[in-house]
Amino acid sequence: MWNTRPERPATPQKTYGYVRLEILAALINAVVLLLLTIFILYEAVDRFMNPPPILAGPMLAVAAVGLAVNLLSMKLLAAGSSESLNVKGAYFEVMSDMLGSLGVIIAALVVMFTGWRLADPIIGAGIGLFIVPRTWSLLKQTVHILMEGTPPEIDMVLLEGALKDIPGVLAVHDLHVWTITSGLDSMSCHLVIADMARARETLHAANEAMKTGFKLAHTTIQIEDQALRDAEVHKAV
Repeated sequence: MWNTRPERPATPQKTYGYVRLEILAALINAVVLLLLTIFILYEAVDRFMNPPPILAGPMLAVAAVGLAVNLLSMKLLAAGSSESLNVKGAYFEVMSDMLGSLGVIIAALVVMFTGWRLADPIIGAGIGLFIVPRTWSLLKQTVHILMEGTPPEIDMVLLEGALKDIPGVLAVHDLHVWTITSGLDSMSCHLVIADMARARETLHAANEAMKTGFKLAHTTIQIEDQALRDAEVHKAV
């Protein structure tokens, strides 16, 4: 289970340090869990086609112990799963194990009392189908972050509007918002203003607007006048 968030300091070669490893670990967690789920579904189909002999008693005892351990692990991980993608991945992995143990217990009881061996693969397939969409969602989140996509809670139209509403701002361009790691979002942009003498005042207002309205404290904002903007456009052409 990959559940490490290194806090090593930044270096000239890695200016953000190693905080990004959390997202990579979450990606690995999601891929491993997705592959494991595919294997569970494959095994369920195979057992459905060729039901193996089932020792219900021993199976029930082992699954009960596993269920207790996994429930305890889920309780420990629950709080952090909403704050860290890596912990969320670990939580899903433990939840998968917990559901597996629960499914084995139910299947063992069904076999013990009814002798219906197909309960085992059917329950296994159901658990796999339950896990797949959650794992896929985690995988999409991690890939979105690695692609430096906009955080889902940020409305870029509102954010750009908040910057344009600052007195003296003529235009906003090169606006980007992305996630570095869980709980750390960044924003960068260029603001074209009418009066460079008010640059400090405008920069302060922009930072406050980002912090209070969008919870963005890690910002890089370049202030420029129309002449500088025109020169940038001409150079790009």
